[in-house]
Amino acid sequence: MKWTSDAEEAIKKVPFFVRKRVRARVEKEAWEAGNNIVSINEVRATQKRYLSNMDSEIKGYQIDICFGPSGCPNRANEGDRLLQKIEGVLKKEDLLGFLRGRVKGDLKFHHELRVSLADCPNACSQPQITDIGIIGACTPLQTEETCSLCEACVDACNEDAITLDGDAGLPCIDFNRCLHCGKCITVCPTSTIVERGRGFRVQLGGRLGRHPRLAKELPGIFNEDKTIDIVKASIRLYKEKSRYGERFSEIFQADDFEGFVKRFGHDLK
Repeated sequence: MKWTSDAEEAIKKVPFFVRKRVRARVEKEAWEAGNNIVSINEVRATQKRYLSNMDSEIKGYQIDICFGPSGCPNRANEGDRLLQKIEGVLKKEDLLGFLRGRVKGDLKFHHELRVSLADCPNACSQPQITDIGIIGACTPLQTEETCSLCEACVDACNEDAITLDGDAGLPCIDFNRCLHCGKCITVCPTSTIVERGRGFRVQLGGRLGRHPRLAKELPGIFNEDKTIDIVKASIRLYKEKSRYGERFSEIFQADDFEGFVKRFGHDLK
C-alpha cells in the first residue's frame, strides 16, 4: 500500500519495537475503510486507538527479524526456520498469562519479553538492545590450498581481522576481531578460506529506556538446537525471578550470565 511522505515520517517516530505492529494496523484499517493510500490522518487515528487500547494488543512477547528473508545479500546464516521454532517456544510458554498474573493493572509493551534475530553482524533488528539477541554467523576455516595473495579477503573484511603472510603464502585470521560474517569465504578464489560451519551468536540482557544497557554475548557459535535451549533457559530464569513484570534485562545479573557461560558457553574460534 502506498504511503504519503508525511505519513512515512510520522510512522518513523513510533518506537521501533512496536513500529511494525502499528504500521500493519494502519494499513489494515486504511484498507478496511476503502483507502488505497495511507495519509497522515490514518496514521494519527490508528495511533490514538492503538495507544488507548494497548492492553488488548499485548501478547506477552515481541520477536523481530531483520530484512534477511527478503533477500539481503549479507546473510551469514539463514534464521527463518529458527525464527519459527522460537515463536513456537514463546507461544507455548504462555508469557501473556504469566504477565497477567504478575503485573498489577494494565499491561504495557515494555512488559513483553523481546527477542531479536539478525542474519548477519549488521544486526538491522538491533539484537544488542533486546532481552535475547541472536545473530547469524558463518565461521571461516583456513585450508592448505595455495593462496594467490590476491588480498580479496583482506579487502572484504571490515574488521581488519585478516592479514597476509607473504613469506608463508597464507592468510592469517584474527578471531578476536572476526565477527563471523562469512564475507572472506565468499570472495576467496582459491578455497584457501572456506566455511567451517554456520550457527548463531547469542546475546542476553540488552535494553533501551531510562537505563540502557548493551547485551552480553555468550562465548561460542551455537547451532539451532542449542540456541533454542538457551532461549528456553532464559525464559525459565525470567519466570523464576520476575515478580512484578520486571524486564528480563533487569533481573539478568552477572552471576546469571556466568551460569549461562558455564552451561552453554564454548569457543569455536
